[in-house]
Amino acid sequence: MTDFKVRYSYLPQQFADVDAVFDEMKRFIPTGDFTLGAPLTEFEGRFAELIGTKHAIGVGSGTDALKLPLKAVGVGHGDEVITTANTFIATVGAINEIGATNVFVDCDDTFCMDVNQVEAAITERTKAIMPVQFTGEITDMPKLMEIADRHNLPVVEDACQGILAAIDDKRAGTWGVAGGFSLHPLKNLNVWGDGGVVVTDDDDMAAKLRLLRNHGLANRDEISLLGYNSRLDTLQAIVGNWLIGQTHDITQKRIDNGAVYDAAFADMPGITLPPRRTNVKRVFHLYIVFAEDRDALYQHCLDNGVEAKIHYPIPLYQQEGLKHLGYKAGDFPVTDRHADSIITFPTDQHLTREQLDIVIETVRDFYAKR
Repeated sequence: MTDFKVRYSYLPQQFADVDAVFDEMKRFIPTGDFTLGAPLTEFEGRFAELIGTKHAIGVGSGTDALKLPLKAVGVGHGDEVITTANTFIATVGAINEIGATNVFVDCDDTFCMDVNQVEAAITERTKAIMPVQFTGEITDMPKLMEIADRHNLPVVEDACQGILAAIDDKRAGTWGVAGGFSLHPLKNLNVWGDGGVVVTDDDDMAAKLRLLRNHGLANRDEISLLGYNSRLDTLQAIVGNWLIGQTHDITQKRIDNGAVYDAAFADMPGITLPPRRTNVKRVFHLYIVFAEDRDALYQHCLDNGVEAKIHYPIPLYQQEGLKHLGYKAGDFPVTDRHADSIITFPTDQHLTREQLDIVIETVRDFYAKR
């Protein structure tokens, strides 16, 4: 079935009227300022203001937004980086790209890192900790930072799914030495392809990141260090500048949609909500709940016009491409339980109340007929 009553991807709606973007591109193209151009500088300033940091550095992807700050703090071959077993492959990919090894700890029912397991995972090879603000939730950062500070370990946040998420009004990306964000098309703030941003309050870190993203070039003729080709395209920054002013409204709409779902699912037999900590602002990049008989519910949703998803059906640590890490089935039981029981429902800013009700009634109908 392809014609869903409630589809998952909202991009055709978000970019249905983009004449203003094309007009801006037409004005920009004659400048020839395609690499590290003025629109990118503008976007970086606006992104730093959005998150509440001194610096924002546009890079080529969300993965690069994690890799470059790890490189900047000195992580390299033979080092270990502690992260969570429940995440997208890009987290692990960023660690591996610089020759380091990821060390997993399990998640908890917020879908984020179980901070209580971190200290036991620290070894003499540990050089950084990378929490993941998965689904738009946020890790217990106050407790994690206390552990990291005690062991003198830098924290680089994977905040790719966490734009504007916060604990007690302190936003994702601002807790550690740096935070990486993704601008992938399905993120809450996105562009027309891959893109990423690193934020930091550390002047030295910002300077090093600007070198690392641009081949290590201090200027046209001088190379300060060996870097990468990882610049956010200036044309993509034009798209980002068009959308960034809507980010607070997009975020609030997703939060409102999540509240509608929560109210409906709170007492629904068969559905269990994740913990909702009162001091956390979760931004619902993904709206995920625990479901009994999940696979049958998933198929029921698809058959009845609701494009649900599962994030993710195969635990990352059990994937073929990660066998070399030596983990075995059962090593991370919470992650395993999540893989068997979670389901994701559309929650984007373009959904109507009628569509939210269709999702709710479809789920209710499934459990009523069981």
